[in-house]
Amino acid sequence: MVNTAIMWIMAVGAAVGGLDRLFGNRLGLGKKFEEGFMLMGPTALSMAGIICLTPLISDFLKQAAVPLWHALGLDPALLGGILAIDMGGYQLSMELADLPAMGLYSGIVISATFGCTVSFTIPVGMGMLQEEERTAFAQGILIGLGCMPAALVIGGLFCGLSAVQVLVQSIPVFAVSLVLTAGIAKFPTATIKGFSIFAGFIRILATVGLIAGAVQYMTGFQMIKGIAPVEEAMAVVASIGVVMLGSLPVAEFLKRALDRPFRWIGRKTGMSANGAAGLLLGIVSPVPAITEMKEMDSRARIVNAAFLVCGASAIAAHTGFTFSTQPQLVGPLLAVKLSGGLLSAASAFAFSRKKR
Repeated sequence: MVNTAIMWIMAVGAAVGGLDRLFGNRLGLGKKFEEGFMLMGPTALSMAGIICLTPLISDFLKQAAVPLWHALGLDPALLGGILAIDMGGYQLSMELADLPAMGLYSGIVISATFGCTVSFTIPVGMGMLQEEERTAFAQGILIGLGCMPAALVIGGLFCGLSAVQVLVQSIPVFAVSLVLTAGIAKFPTATIKGFSIFAGFIRILATVGLIAGAVQYMTGFQMIKGIAPVEEAMAVVASIGVVMLGSLPVAEFLKRALDRPFRWIGRKTGMSANGAAGLLLGIVSPVPAITEMKEMDSRARIVNAAFLVCGASAIAAHTGFTFSTQPQLVGPLLAVKLSGGLLSAASAFAFSRKKR
């Protein structure tokens, strides 16, 4: 019921935005309808290449990591969580899973939080922001990763795992979160530098995959054997774009309706109104939220970046993907993403206040 209601809200947003575009953008929602479509460009540039390389990543993990995971008594489904839910993370997790519940936990919950951050939010943010803006962005992401385990426990329980199973199977992700949290607290400069190098590596992978996919599509020549066809990757991007046609007008409407509360939040937190509104944009997509960061101060960037780790695309791409694959988990996924996002934003706010 919740899933259907969410998709109907997005559909109404798309219809209203499209009609406003036809009548000259009188309400300003037609522009958001257009922006939703235009965002498919940067979305495809960041994720299509990774989707093309997913079969190779899967084969590599099966050969190199799955035996180790089994030796440690862990379910290899967790390995699929390094990719975003709509970039092959779900399919990879389900393929590698020993337990179906672990496949759902990793493919839906971990891929929509940790995987999305690693394979999408980080490379997109580091690519779109200027050098002086990246430090605050990186700090926020690291804080969000540190708070992520609390949300993952909730998600694991919803997927049918026991609390003990969630804690044991999630040890590698929890360890990464702990190391990053300690790094940002004790060695912030070195941690952010290493983080930036990793983001650059992800961008290289995405570009190489896109090049190989494009050449194969246009000529039939396989630069890299075994990659997924680029048209399959673009189909995933298109499905995300369709949801964004409605989600951006809906977000714009909510932004206007909640203007006074946003201003009040801004006054109470020391952030500008656009800093508070950026959290709403992040729920729709990381791309417009990151774009808005250029107009924010350092504190607002840290808070918004932290929120994106769990909260990114909560009511747009990730909801749309989950609705089409595991509709019974749309509600639980929203609970995970919003609770984790708000916890991360609160922690980032406390961190930035202490820093000041």
